[in-house]
Amino acid sequence: MSRNYRIGIVGIGGISTMHARAIGDLPNATLVAGVCRTEEKGVKFAAEFNCNWHPSVEQMLDADKPDVVTITTPSGAHLEPAKACAARGVHVLCEKPLEITTARVDEMIDAANKGGVALGGVFQSRFDPALNVIRQAVTEGRFGQIAIGAVYTPWWRDDAYYSPDRWQGTLALDGGGALINQSIHGVDALQWLVGGADDGDANPVAEVTSYIGKRGHPSDMIEVEDTAVALLRFRNGALGQILAATSMYPGNNRRLMIAGRDGTAEVIEDELSVFSFRDPRDEDQATLEKFSTRSTATGASDPLAIDYTGHTRNIGAFLDTLDTGATPAIDGRQGRLAVEIVESIYEAARTGRPVKLH
Repeated sequence: MSRNYRIGIVGIGGISTMHARAIGDLPNATLVAGVCRTEEKGVKFAAEFNCNWHPSVEQMLDADKPDVVTITTPSGAHLEPAKACAARGVHVLCEKPLEITTARVDEMIDAANKGGVALGGVFQSRFDPALNVIRQAVTEGRFGQIAIGAVYTPWWRDDAYYSPDRWQGTLALDGGGALINQSIHGVDALQWLVGGADDGDANPVAEVTSYIGKRGHPSDMIEVEDTAVALLRFRNGALGQILAATSMYPGNNRRLMIAGRDGTAEVIEDELSVFSFRDPRDEDQATLEKFSTRSTATGASDPLAIDYTGHTRNIGAFLDTLDTGATPAIDGRQGRLAVEIVESIYEAARTGRPVKLH
């Protein structure tokens, strides 16, 4: 029987609400506290979700003694609370990306190892039923030799999203723009799917080349890109494409496609729109119909207009591994892969040369 986990949330912003709701839907989890430096926001959050508020991570760890902490601070502020939790023996589940550089991710992994705690990442797309249908088809070899994998995030964010009082669009806390923030889920899903059954230590992406730019917002408004395109060569020979944008008004649905000699699959948001193979199976049409209903929730123009169901699955799966002692499906090493790809794409854009991943 699963134990009940006492959970704290560090960082009270838009995404913390989704974490709180997801935790509330889990039978083996109780939200005990939220951490926020701003008292007004903290008190409001505590009242809404019937938990405590603390102005610092250390106070929350001392007062409420959570078993698990989820980190929802700005991306470039994940490392410090993760280290504080690991030092106290508290498991850590961190929002995407794990951090804004691989060096900072490595510090998180090292801290978790030294503290003897689990470190997990939030990439809720990996728990999407439609993507898991594709993943199964990849591992079964139904696509044959994969030719191409592509992800498109053709989104829009208005100028207010990048206003001076926000962390989005800053190098220090966002680490980049549309690629590392909005498109990071697509980057992770692409490497996870095209890499297939290869779950070794090497990144499944071997080389990248890219261009980035500021096309939808004034240059003095953001420090980072709002438009990026990248080409990838995978270690298994497949080619990849990434489009990441917050410059495409009014914003459109995300799209992911995997195709090879023997089949093609495509997902639009969470709808399986194409699932076709050279050697069809009787259940293929039923599978397509089962996952062909698209959710109305989309972050195409509003970052908070997404369903938190994926977070519920992601957090629940992390707690399940704590019950069994297994390694989380998205542990520190897995969470690092997308950051390494993004880091390499930025380097390729900066230097104007292809970059090989180590």
